Amino acid sequence: MVKFLKQNKAVIILQGRFAGRKAVIVRPFDDGTRDRPYGHCLVAGLLKYPKKVIRKDSAKKTAKKSRVKVFIKLVNYNHIMPTRYTLDVDLKDVITVDALQSHDKKVTAAKEAKARFEDRFKSGKNRWFFTKLRF
Repeated sequence: MVKFLKQNKAVIILQGRFAGRKAVIVRPFDDGTRDRPYGHCLVAGLLKYPKKVIRKDSAKKTAKKSRVKVFIKLVNYNHIMPTRYTLDVDLKDVITVDALQSHDKKVTAAKEAKARFEDRFKSGKNRWFFTKLRF
C-alpha cells in the first residue's frame, strides 16, 4: 500500500473535541507503537482561525485579527481525512512525542507552533489552511 499520509500533509480532524478543524501531520506512525498498536500520527492544528482583515483596520487590530490558537495531538488514522494540500511549515524540531508527556513542554511546543503558523499566515501562503471549514 502506498503511504500517502506523510509529513506536512494537511488533514481534517473528524472525531472528538477538534472535529472539523484543520491540522498538519508533524510525524506519522504507520506501524504504530507499543502504547498505540495502530496507525496514528502526531498533528498540530488550528483551534482558533484568524479573522478577516480589511484595509481600514489599524495595525493593532490587524495583529489581533491575525492571531491563531494551536492544538497538538496524537490522532488515529481513522479519525482524520487527508486533503490534497501540503503545508511547508517545519514543526518536526519543535513538536515531538516527548512534548506531550508533560504540560509545560506541551505549552512551550504549542507556543512555538503558534508563532510558526502565524508567520505562515502573514506571508499569505496556504490561504486555504487558514480559512474556517464551512459545513
